[in-house]
Amino acid sequence: MTFEFRTAGRIVTGAGCSAALPEIAVEIGRRALLVHGQNARLRAGPAASLIEGMLRSGPGAVTFVISGEPDIPTVEHGSRLARAESCDMVVGIGGGSVLDAAKAIAGLAANDGTPLDYMEVVGSGQPLSLPALPVIAVPTTAGTGTEVTRNAVITDPATGVKASIRSFSLLPRVAVIDPLLTLDLPHALTASSGLDALTQLIEAFVTRRSQPLTDALCLEGLRLAGIGLRAACEHPQNVSAREAMSHAALMSGMAIANAGLGTVHGIAAPLGGKFHIPHGAACAALLPSVTDVNIRVLQRQPGNSVLQRYQQIEQILERHDSVRLTGLVPTLWRLVADLGIPRLSTYGLALADIPELAAQSLKTSSTRGNPVEWSQQEMEDAIAGSL
Repeated sequence: MTFEFRTAGRIVTGAGCSAALPEIAVEIGRRALLVHGQNARLRAGPAASLIEGMLRSGPGAVTFVISGEPDIPTVEHGSRLARAESCDMVVGIGGGSVLDAAKAIAGLAANDGTPLDYMEVVGSGQPLSLPALPVIAVPTTAGTGTEVTRNAVITDPATGVKASIRSFSLLPRVAVIDPLLTLDLPHALTASSGLDALTQLIEAFVTRRSQPLTDALCLEGLRLAGIGLRAACEHPQNVSAREAMSHAALMSGMAIANAGLGTVHGIAAPLGGKFHIPHGAACAALLPSVTDVNIRVLQRQPGNSVLQRYQQIEQILERHDSVRLTGLVPTLWRLVADLGIPRLSTYGLALADIPELAAQSLKTSSTRGNPVEWSQQEMEDAIAGSL
């Protein structure tokens, strides 16, 4: 087997490690574009203190605040500001959307053209001609693993489609993962982002592009998510649980950056773009029904080794040695229900919308990584099961 593995240039992790961010930034550049969100969590608490510390003790910096998930105008505005202020690096402090925005801005600030020139699906998908500005990624959630991936997901407002700018130069120069920054994460975000990390670990483990290094990351990440997700939701100040989920999310990001994803994310992209469903919530709602359809399709192919991988996932999450593969899907449904994840109909998705959404989902790059090909009907069944 021939494979390649890439990740962030440096990973710093541990409770309280973000205190070193100003010193880390000084080693990389002289002036930073500091990208963060505008919600209440980033106006008070540990993340706010971190931002203040960067402005006080780090290199020169100019702030750029984003609202919600990044779109093309946001990235264009941020990249213009970075150039106008002669920024030589970008520091993102926030959830997956903030880090996606930071990486996309870093790419566009160093290259001519518009985001559509480099976006997949809705744009030209051209490679970045020049390396992106160095990025320091500091997640304040435990979910997407964006701090160690090589793509940035942004929305095209004209079509409502979310698509990626993808380049190895978008891999952050440094990822700083401090579980203390997630202690004030609300329950809904803890649950949806944690289930997004769980989804990524499952999809990267069963994808067609799995490899030994990503397998090891997925197995340990699943173990950590199995012990940390419920605990973090039920006891938000449990530092051990928060640390387990921060590491599970980190491992999920490292895995998907090298092994790819599957149909949950293949559906979530067009679904989120059209119905404005938060990415983590969409993945969480889809995970049980997509897993159910995958297993049923695989069971029609005797001897398919992917079924053994699903058995391993069940054993880790259920903490038993059963090889019957009868408990995984019920376990996922129970987890989604217990953590209060809304069904997709809550966001306005109706039965009449499913055929078009299914057709779009079959064409996505994530779906191409699914361990088995689906028909249009199977795709429709999986989406309908999540309503």
